[in-house]
Amino acid sequence: MSDKYLVFGATGAIGSSLAAQLKESNHDVHLIARSEDEVKAISGELGCSYSVADVLEKGFIEQVKTDTSEFNIKGIAYCVGSIDLKPLKRVTENDLHTCMKLNLYSAIEVIKGFQEELKKSSGSIVLFSSVAAQKGFTNHTIIATAKAAIEGLTVTLAAEFAPNIRINCVAPSLTNSKIAQSMLKNPIVAEALAKAHPLKRVGEGKDSAALAKFLLTEESSWVTGQIIGVDGGRSRLS
Repeated sequence: MSDKYLVFGATGAIGSSLAAQLKESNHDVHLIARSEDEVKAISGELGCSYSVADVLEKGFIEQVKTDTSEFNIKGIAYCVGSIDLKPLKRVTENDLHTCMKLNLYSAIEVIKGFQEELKKSSGSIVLFSSVAAQKGFTNHTIIATAKAAIEGLTVTLAAEFAPNIRINCVAPSLTNSKIAQSMLKNPIVAEALAKAHPLKRVGEGKDSAALAKFLLTEESSWVTGQIIGVDGGRSRLS
């Protein structure tokens, strides 16, 4: 059986960059995304296998497990995310449910689905939070709540799974990605957002992906239960 790293959200800025960086380091990758056209194109470029699955749909994990049944799963990166910005008075229960399903509940489903495989391979898991989970920003009630839950999940499962499975979390600030384009398409707004970071730019997918690759592979074999910011200094210096 061949060793594989699973990348959920593989068509996003971080997920696609992580897949490319893993392949460049001679690791095998299996991509998972909801857009068949996009994931097929990335798969063709990188020369790796893929699954089409929407983490918001019931039973998505069964499809992924079927597609990966012949692989030895060495690690999982759950790079799925969202940016849901609203003032509290406009937040609905459905907003919260959808965001929690996308960011938290499906991540738990993925981990439960592959827990035994990861235990056998002494594997690792990388989750994604946000700078907003620990630093207060206006209108971030929905996403900050979901990502704070991801951080709690990280430390809890790191304790529960040790010493067999490592689990860590990357907490980016605003990254140049498809889901951030509504915020970055205006040059004036984009410049202001860049200046809000001590390093005076927004992130790129490769920034968070580089850390995720380190945490996912044996390079970080003595690292677990960590939540690490890739945020241009925003969480500590501004």
